[in-house]
Amino acid sequence: MYSLLLALIYIAFISLGLPDSLLGSAWPVMYEQLEVPISYAGIVTMIIAGGSVISGILSDRLTKKFGAGVVTVTSVMMTAVALMGFSFSDSYILLCLWALPYGFGAGGVDAALNNYVALHYAARHMSWLHCFWGVGATISPYIMGYSLTKGYGWNNGYRFVGILQLILTAILFTSLPLWKRNNNGDKEDESNSKSLSLIEILNIRGVKLILAAFFAYCSLESTAGLWASSYLANYRGVDPEIAATFASLFYIGITVGRFLTGFISEKLGDKLLIRYGIGIITAGLIMVLLPLNGNMVALGGIVITGLGCAPIFPAVIHATPSNFGKEHSQSIIGVQMAGAYIGTTFMPMLFGFIADNISIGLYPIYLLVFTLLMALMTEMLNNKLEKEIVKKTL
Repeated sequence: MYSLLLALIYIAFISLGLPDSLLGSAWPVMYEQLEVPISYAGIVTMIIAGGSVISGILSDRLTKKFGAGVVTVTSVMMTAVALMGFSFSDSYILLCLWALPYGFGAGGVDAALNNYVALHYAARHMSWLHCFWGVGATISPYIMGYSLTKGYGWNNGYRFVGILQLILTAILFTSLPLWKRNNNGDKEDESNSKSLSLIEILNIRGVKLILAAFFAYCSLESTAGLWASSYLANYRGVDPEIAATFASLFYIGITVGRFLTGFISEKLGDKLLIRYGIGIITAGLIMVLLPLNGNMVALGGIVITGLGCAPIFPAVIHATPSNFGKEHSQSIIGVQMAGAYIGTTFMPMLFGFIADNISIGLYPIYLLVFTLLMALMTEMLNNKLEKEIVKKTL
């Protein structure tokens, strides 16, 4: 039962990644057909992330009341319905309306699954599960690129992925009895833990720093993924169809990086994984920034940036129970997800404004700013935790 449930959680992480890279891949074509400014992609992501913030904050209470299995299946179903809604949309307003259930579903499954894995599985599984998120995020741009190059249009690209999501929903639905049987002990543990208010969570030492770090990381990842295709097409001169495919290289970097990280995560530990990841991101963004005539170095830089992103999210999540206590991990991870989605909500939209009014060529510089913020916040957290340990030993 343990192995079967783990396999189903891997499937759930694929479904979590499937929708995340679609908008960025299709937007160079979508905004022209919908007759809206290029920056309007940021508004759609803002609505999606806003819904995710709400469901992330509510995840602790929902998971305690219904269980991780029910929350996961319901959330995946909501994203599937939203993707099908996207596929039948012929106006920008409809996209914005369908973005609401999309966001609610994404935030719910994200917080519930991440806490469950952080509590009950080794660090390597956290990396490999997020690698499977990358599998989903990598597959969908190829589907969209195929749909665009073959003349099916972006609507059918969304429809193809929506059908896949519906199939995954059906598979997960059949697993509900397994989740219930396997989680009897977990439910008892959850009932003994207290749901914290937002103020109580923020008053825990170090939480504000990790929220800022999550904000920086998700700002970087979401902006990099959303605008990579537009940056390549509009600034580097790559054809839109080819740019949609090349943009998936960022997610390939994340996927491959998380697969490899799984083999070394327990040896290095979460702290070193985060440090190495930030260093690799910096190197990749410098490659994108270099003003070379060809595109190969910039494309390589996007892959390197994805490789650097690979260990950071899983390592921060996996460290949450040990950093802040198992009894409060669901509450804290829910707020961490909310803080992360605030970055996802506003920062890609802000870059869209910059792209419209200044230059989309500022893409790598914008990402470097968040890399620096992430490095600063994580190191401040490490110092604070180390001081707490020293005080306890004195």
